[in-house]
Amino acid sequence: MVNTRIKQLTAIALAVSIATLSACGSNQTLQTSSGPISTPYSLKSGGDVAELQQGLSVKHADLSFAFDFRNKVLMGNATLTLEGQGSREAFSVDLDSVFTIESVAVNGDILADTQYRNLGGELQITPVSAVSFPLTVTIVYKGQPRIPVRAPWDGGVMWEKTPEGENWLATAVQGEGCDLFWPCIDQPFGEPAQTDLHITVAKPLVAASNGVLVNVADNGDTRTYHWQTRSAHNTYGIALNIAPYEKLETTYNSIYGNSYPVVYYHLPGKEQQAKVLFDEIPTMLTFFERMIGPYPFGNEKVGVVQTPHLGMEHQTINAYGNEYKKDEFGFDWLLQHEFAHEYFGNQVTNDNWDHMWIHEGLGSYMQPLFAQYLSGDVAYKTYLNNQRKGLINTHPIVSNKLMEVEQVYERGVGPALDIYYKGSWIMHTLRNLIGDEAFFSSVRELVYGTDSPQPGNFSTLYRNTQDFIDIVNKRTGQNLDWFFNVYLYQPALPELTETRTQDSVTFAWKTPGDMAFPMPLEVSVNGKLQTLDLTSPVTLSISPFDVVIADPNSRILRYEARYDNK
Repeated sequence: MVNTRIKQLTAIALAVSIATLSACGSNQTLQTSSGPISTPYSLKSGGDVAELQQGLSVKHADLSFAFDFRNKVLMGNATLTLEGQGSREAFSVDLDSVFTIESVAVNGDILADTQYRNLGGELQITPVSAVSFPLTVTIVYKGQPRIPVRAPWDGGVMWEKTPEGENWLATAVQGEGCDLFWPCIDQPFGEPAQTDLHITVAKPLVAASNGVLVNVADNGDTRTYHWQTRSAHNTYGIALNIAPYEKLETTYNSIYGNSYPVVYYHLPGKEQQAKVLFDEIPTMLTFFERMIGPYPFGNEKVGVVQTPHLGMEHQTINAYGNEYKKDEFGFDWLLQHEFAHEYFGNQVTNDNWDHMWIHEGLGSYMQPLFAQYLSGDVAYKTYLNNQRKGLINTHPIVSNKLMEVEQVYERGVGPALDIYYKGSWIMHTLRNLIGDEAFFSSVRELVYGTDSPQPGNFSTLYRNTQDFIDIVNKRTGQNLDWFFNVYLYQPALPELTETRTQDSVTFAWKTPGDMAFPMPLEVSVNGKLQTLDLTSPVTLSISPFDVVIADPNSRILRYEARYDNK
């Protein structure tokens, strides 16, 4: 079945390419380079679940792609194995309505045109009689997919050229979702448990994608790359990357005793810069394995690919487009941040985009931690200080409702950049409150489901904010709900009031609605440090000449006029 599908797609791709080259004067009308218009349904990811998709999951996705680069046309053939309970008379998957659907088959039986319709991006399928699960649905489609205006912040398929003028294609669809180029269930729970990708490209192009490269079939003028994942992959993490790539690769020997391939697909030219970037990866891997735990996808690969956009956490094939820039801390922040998502986002995935801070906040905290790992405490605090400048504090980090991705990331609608930088500072504050042992063991349990992960004893997980709170409370033996209530569920920062007289200074916490916030406070008086229990206001006796500094080691995220009076 797979081989037949590859041959069909290869034939289509060759036929289109030949027709394009020989018929430049054709009267065929093509859409403009700005791309087709996607519906609001296609441009949302997450949020309310379509009724016909409720209770479904994707056991396997078998995806085949071919391309007409001249006309920016993608040809796809997708077979999804869906699981669910009982039988149904109708079900649906998501696919952008810009595509023309050539056929739909259920369990191998091709449906009549009247048995399916793409209603604004929701492909509704109504077989003649009720169907039971598991079942397979095969969709053959083609069209000009959405072209992003500003990838990766705007999603779609990029049809670019390398500096030498060769074709260069990349996908990035986090905000708008997988349905921009393949049929899927565009929800966090829509992760395929396993995926096979068959990508047919003209020589000398190379197709780099998720998982393990099973084989490369030579079709004459084209090649078909067969990639296969061995674990559940984020829907928006499934990615196509096509260019005349060259490859750097090595084997990393893990501190956990296993080994796995590390590969970087890069454009020709700037080989020395590519090698410098590639040489950063082993140190980065050691940091993550020591700080968090074993690399989650050691049975696949650590993959990085050069892209025409800045970057994205595409599982086992992270997109990189930072132009080999090291920051002031001596490492490439983009490479490190996207790789952090292999743990926070790919190994552990939020079960509702409302909890995206689990991906971005923990992922962002890895940068100051890595700076500390490389260069010590000054680098750590400097990195945190840079993050602190960007806080917005207008929307809660978590709203406790179903959210679409764009609702979370858009300023004025959701928390936006606060899921990154405020999330990082919340983790810094929590770490200082509960100590390193409880903090890192809590993070490991969130990520792996166990505090003692070993290669092979964990699988990908869905988590939410309450899961993390429960883990922290269990690990510490305390009820720290107050901490998360203040920092995550409402936007304002706690404010430390400091009232000083000639002979005393009084400290107290001020929170919206007088929310409980018994955060201990370090205070330095003339260099002598003491910790105050601020469950209620505390007054210290001092003289007018005493130097008093609250929170001298900057352990607590709180309102500070120097940052927050904007």
